[in-house]
Amino acid sequence: MKRILKYIGLSVLGLILLGVIAGFIANKPLPTGEAGPAADALARKMETAVNKMAWDSTRFVSWKFRTGTAYMWDKDRQAVVVEWGNNKALLRTTDQTGKVFVDGKEVTAAEEKQKMLAKAWSQFANDSFWLCAPMKAFNPGTSREIVTLDNGKQGLLVNYSSGGVTPGDTYLWHLNDSGLPVSWQMWVNIIPVGGLEFTWENWTNAPQPRIAKEHNGSLLSVPIIDLDFPTFSDSNNPLRPLWSGN
Repeated sequence: MKRILKYIGLSVLGLILLGVIAGFIANKPLPTGEAGPAADALARKMETAVNKMAWDSTRFVSWKFRTGTAYMWDKDRQAVVVEWGNNKALLRTTDQTGKVFVDGKEVTAAEEKQKMLAKAWSQFANDSFWLCAPMKAFNPGTSREIVTLDNGKQGLLVNYSSGGVTPGDTYLWHLNDSGLPVSWQMWVNIIPVGGLEFTWENWTNAPQPRIAKEHNGSLLSVPIIDLDFPTFSDSNNPLRPLWSGN
């Protein structure tokens, strides 16, 4: 029995070492490029390709993330419904306040409520970025550079010095000739390996905002599921309790 446990332990250690070695090999240094009008123009070209104008005029968007977390976002009201498991949050995205429920019952205990709101905000900040990151190239705190890629084409490097839950993250967009993203590489605080690449594909069509519903990496896929652009009146808006007091 001890010999079997020893072999299991050695196998696990071997797998960990292989993972470390693979991560070291896959790790890529953060590239540097050139900031200025040309980089901004490339970012504007990407915005045009994804129909940012339609995105800006779209009020409601709903989807599910790969984890099963579901969202219904009222962009005009800057509020979102976040549902995971038997939990539900009505969250103001401006200040991360709101209401939370477990099994349909409102949570009023301050510590538990704040913990759930923080969880809802963290999920929304991450998952909505996979939804609409191309629309955020000029968000406050961003900077843009043009990078010459290995294939000789131009890539767009966008750094986020503020915003979200992990400020300081950087993304390198690979674009087709029309400016539509093909993939991105990531240098983010929560992942120790730099330069991991995920595709942006299976795009929705105009006149809707163009949203990529599939993101495929070498070890993981990040799908956008049940994407919809619903309409609600003020009376049946699911976020109404945030401002009506009900």
